Amino acid sequence: MNLKEGIIGVAVLVLTLFVTIYGVNAFFSESQYNDFCPPTLWEVEVLDEATCFEMGGKWMKTDIVCVTTPCPSGYCDKEFSCREAYELGLERYHMNIFLITVPLGILIVLAGAYLFSLESVSGGIMAGGVGTILRGVGSYWRYSEDWLRFLISVIGLTILIYFAYKFQEKISSNNKKLKKRKK
Repeated sequence: MNLKEGIIGVAVLVLTLFVTIYGVNAFFSESQYNDFCPPTLWEVEVLDEATCFEMGGKWMKTDIVCVTTPCPSGYCDKEFSCREAYELGLERYHMNIFLITVPLGILIVLAGAYLFSLESVSGGIMAGGVGTILRGVGSYWRYSEDWLRFLISVIGLTILIYFAYKFQEKISSNNKKLKKRKK
């Protein structure tokens, strides 16, 4: 592969990533903090535990030495409930991204390996597929347990090795056909 083909391959890689990332984002939007915890939440002053609880907050007790009267026994974490809901929504979003982009990335790698004969395009598409897989796995990685990370890694490695052998068989078959034609 010469320099021009390499540059074309990199361009195809970048554009493949743009298409997959922005394509998925067009249908799934990430949770926004203000949708769960609106700024109006901070407009109410909470002075006691009961009011805090009614607002969906969590009363945080403190051991402070007071110099004023009345002496507060704690403060209200007003965002407690809405923050938990936001974090749950964010986790769900990243799980959906994982469930969509990993299979999509595998399909893109396979398409690059089997559908395109031009090496620069094939390599760029395949690299874009790998980048798509990395985006999906990286998106959900922080939410998953170690055993799930291990399982995902083993499955990914197994699939990659399987298709690497299949791809090599295709290349060998094509090379044999070319040698026959030259004779």
